[in-house]
Amino acid sequence: MSAPTPHPQQHPPVPPTGPQSSFAPGPGGHPQSGPAARPAMPPYGAQPPQGYPVHGYPAPGGQPGVPPAPRKSWFARHKILTGLGVVVLLAIVGASLGGGDEPAEPAAVADAGAEATSPEGADAEADTAPAEEEPAEEPAPEPPAAPGVGTAVRDGKFEFTVTSVETGVPSVGDQYLSQEAQGQYVLVHVTVKNIGDEAQMFTGGNQQLTDTEGRTHESDSTAAIYLGDTNSFLTDINPGNAVDGVVVFDIPADAVPATLSLHDSMFSGGVEVSLG
Repeated sequence: MSAPTPHPQQHPPVPPTGPQSSFAPGPGGHPQSGPAARPAMPPYGAQPPQGYPVHGYPAPGGQPGVPPAPRKSWFARHKILTGLGVVVLLAIVGASLGGGDEPAEPAAVADAGAEATSPEGADAEADTAPAEEEPAEEPAPEPPAAPGVGTAVRDGKFEFTVTSVETGVPSVGDQYLSQEAQGQYVLVHVTVKNIGDEAQMFTGGNQQLTDTEGRTHESDSTAAIYLGDTNSFLTDINPGNAVDGVVVFDIPADAVPATLSLHDSMFSGGVEVSLG
């Protein structure tokens, strides 16, 4: 006699797989393991039911074939706070390393020492110190006054003495031969003595008059001829001799004579006489 054929829907019992599993037949004779019935294996290629703990399928709520995105760390999600923390940490480490063994000098004492020893402090003290008063400059001495009328002066081989000065003369000459001034004639009477050892020619053309406005005037030799015996036109004077002459100047009517420059020749330095 052959063995009876099992029912197609019946399965042989599955022994327990672990100490926590239990074996109990379910409805229809299907085995059940564990405290609750384990879901049946889905057919090959079918989507497993939600929450079925089968290796290779996603966890509940996931998508098939896509692993969940990794969660960023706290430091990556808080970059600003992380950066501030690093800066504070570096500052603390730097302060601890640079402290040194010697105690820091109080700020007030350090400032006082720096001010006392620094060159800037010395400069500041030098600036605030009262400067010594410089002695007042003495006024430059005034040049000596030029010799005046009646004083003998020398230039080269001649000694000159101005004896008198006539101003405001309108014309020179007589009723037959005369000449009128452009402004006014100034007649300077002078004694000329030869103090050299040879003859020397005296002429009025080498003499100059300066007025109070600083203008220089040359002598008028033509007007001197109309005066007659003036001895101021190409007059030779031998050594030791002296002549009295008249030097004529034609200056503006409102001009005032100031000084007379006398020369023994056109090349001499001259000597100045005050006419004021």
